[in-house]
Amino acid sequence: MLFNSFEFLIFFIIVTSLYFSIPHKFRWALLLFASCVFYMFFIPAYILILIFTIVIDYFAGILIENAVGKKRKHFLWLSLAANIGVLAFFKYYNFFNENLTEILSVSGTKNPIPYLNIILPIGLSFHTFQAMSYTIEVYRNHQKAERHFGIYALYVLFYPQLVAGPIERPQNLLHQFREKHFFEYNRVVDGLKLMAWGLFKKVVIADRLAAMVDVVYDDPSHHFGLQVIIATVFFAFQIYCDFSGYSDMAIGAARIMGFKLMTNFNRPYFSKSISEFWKRWHISLSTWFRDYLYIQLGGNKVVRSRWYFNLFITFVISGLWHGANWTYIIWESLHGAYLIFALVTKNWRNNLNQITGLANHTGDLI
Repeated sequence: MLFNSFEFLIFFIIVTSLYFSIPHKFRWALLLFASCVFYMFFIPAYILILIFTIVIDYFAGILIENAVGKKRKHFLWLSLAANIGVLAFFKYYNFFNENLTEILSVSGTKNPIPYLNIILPIGLSFHTFQAMSYTIEVYRNHQKAERHFGIYALYVLFYPQLVAGPIERPQNLLHQFREKHFFEYNRVVDGLKLMAWGLFKKVVIADRLAAMVDVVYDDPSHHFGLQVIIATVFFAFQIYCDFSGYSDMAIGAARIMGFKLMTNFNRPYFSKSISEFWKRWHISLSTWFRDYLYIQLGGNKVVRSRWYFNLFITFVISGLWHGANWTYIIWESLHGAYLIFALVTKNWRNNLNQITGLANHTGDLI
């Protein structure tokens, strides 16, 4: 079920009306049931995939909290292996298999591993990362293990941000399911306005631009010069309005019921540097990779060469997260290279700006 569909409009009105009509103690069950219905509009059987990982992560969190020593890490790895394994199978199996076929074909060898006709579960990358953040935070003693199975399941399945984020942390979202939310006119209006703005960005801007961009990008060999430039500029606004539009609708839908989700986009095209751009674009994902990958690799607390490596590999893996295609990997690799180039040339550019008098106008150069 997509946010810009008539089915979602009916679903949203019914669920929100019931949410404020029933006693607080039953609301988590309503939202969990509604979230399952929302997800099963895609492929009903795929709900079993979420149930599988939810059950593993629920018990893993409790086991991690109760264990001591190396056992805590063993339970964490069990949880991560289950989540990454599901994600790898559905999203990357055919991608790696196709690349293996290409490599083997060079030597005339046939790939014995079969291609699988599987459909990627909707929102898999988002709720997988949200689930992993829970067990990681429990392992780090930043979050108590959730004992209420239904509340934990709702944390993973919460329908507003199930398909396209924001990717929430347990510290921000879990406790909100226990809080009693009242109908507040101003909050509801704000949420509806945000949903309307997100819908406008998605349907009116992104979808209209996509129609023009696809003409060029689907047949680039027959388009040149100004046509390609215009299509590329349009594409930049298309992907922003598409993605941020969905985020706005998710945040708005949650806000109406009293839930506060994190900001996911903050005017990224007003950034003055690559570094600032990635602090404004898909913030929930950027901070996820920062906290759970980049810092774990050593961040910038290492020798300069290793620092650059940590940055670059984080961007490469982020590209793979976005999609099982070399275009995504190359796209993020380029951004990683841009950021490293900015760091390498920072002092030189600062000196140049001081000499030319631009220092008061450039802001942060990294």
